[in-house]
Amino acid sequence: MIEPRLSYSKRMEAADLSHHTSRRFNEDLERVRSKVLAMGGLVEEQLAGALNALIDGDSQLGQAIAKKDYQVNGMEVSIDEECSRILATRAPAAGDLRMIVATIKTITDLERIGDECEKIALIAARLASEERPADHYREVKHLGRITRTMVHEALDSFARLDAELAITTARSDRVIDEEYEAIQRQSITFMMEDPRSIRRALDIMWVVRAMERIGDHAKNVCEYVIYMVHGKDVRHTSLERVEQEIKSRSARP
Repeated sequence: MIEPRLSYSKRMEAADLSHHTSRRFNEDLERVRSKVLAMGGLVEEQLAGALNALIDGDSQLGQAIAKKDYQVNGMEVSIDEECSRILATRAPAAGDLRMIVATIKTITDLERIGDECEKIALIAARLASEERPADHYREVKHLGRITRTMVHEALDSFARLDAELAITTARSDRVIDEEYEAIQRQSITFMMEDPRSIRRALDIMWVVRAMERIGDHAKNVCEYVIYMVHGKDVRHTSLERVEQEIKSRSARP
């Protein structure tokens, strides 16, 4: 049976509806993306505040930062619900589907970064009542700068869908791991030399452990960016191999 052809006016109505649907879909995706970046900004504020509370010995700031974790949790739930609605009503495909999947994974890692920031803030509030060490947590401050930069650049790569920046940023995780291990060894030495320092040293070990975990989560975000851009799951692939494969793809005519 031959289907009747649509009149010109009907074809225009269908085209307008398609354009309207596409525009609404793009608005949905952009709204989700903006919410993720807002969540990332809040997580960055948490990390900066928790580290400042530790270094400055500010108990009130530490407690205030710890109490903000509920905001990050709320944003995760809100974005997750929005992504579920888009999956159910828009049936995204190809790159749009990758974006939604990567977004759901990204907000999970951002929420966990928030949890680690809460831990640092609570420890900072407890340590504020004690006399700060002579070096004012120099090593922790240095590791904190590296960690904050990594989180910021991971979010920047997400905002710009910049796979090259994502790869470069992911490499910072190795530096964080090395710094973490060095501080751990130093803390063990302090505890052996002066048993009175055991409590403080253990707290610092928990702080740097939290930062090491934050680095892991930031690396995960970078891997999701690569997945969104290139459609390749690189979670269990070396960065060197990922970079080589991306370059070889770009070189193809």
